[in-house]
Amino acid sequence: MIEDVVRSLGYGTLGSRLKRIGEKLQSQTQEISNEVAKAELSASLNPVLATLDRNGSLSIGHLAEALGQSQPGVTRVVNKLKAAGLVESQPDEKDRRVNRIALTDRGVALVWHLQQTLWPKVMLAVKDACAGLEGSLLQQLSQLEDALDEQPLRKRCSSDSLPDWSRLAQEMEDPR
Repeated sequence: MIEDVVRSLGYGTLGSRLKRIGEKLQSQTQEISNEVAKAELSASLNPVLATLDRNGSLSIGHLAEALGQSQPGVTRVVNKLKAAGLVESQPDEKDRRVNRIALTDRGVALVWHLQQTLWPKVMLAVKDACAGLEGSLLQQLSQLEDALDEQPLRKRCSSDSLPDWSRLAQEMEDPR
């Protein structure tokens, strides 16, 4: 078996390690989305939908700030959501030079559907994968990667009797 260099170099490749874990989580979330939510959108669009649901309409700059992402990246996501008819751009009432992004009726309906299906299932599945992690950050990352390889997210949580999304999201906001 060939050595996992990213894992063995520890903190020296932490960014690559986190990216790899993020991509695995994204991929496994997409599998759940395809099965459970029947959403034909990329799972990477969910954070923008959730941000607009929580905050109402926002400028691209405020969306980027809320997500901790670059404006060009957020603009690309917003353009995909516009093409799907899930968001629209509206001029700001106070400053007409600024456009605000808002969910369309179709976007609101999709968000409601995701809150009933995909989002709670993913949150509980990731929580399950992280349960019992111990040790240093690097040890926990190894345990998480192993857990996701042994049992993917789609097998970690049943769609039967999912909890209320708003209650679940509130409980998970500050898990300390």
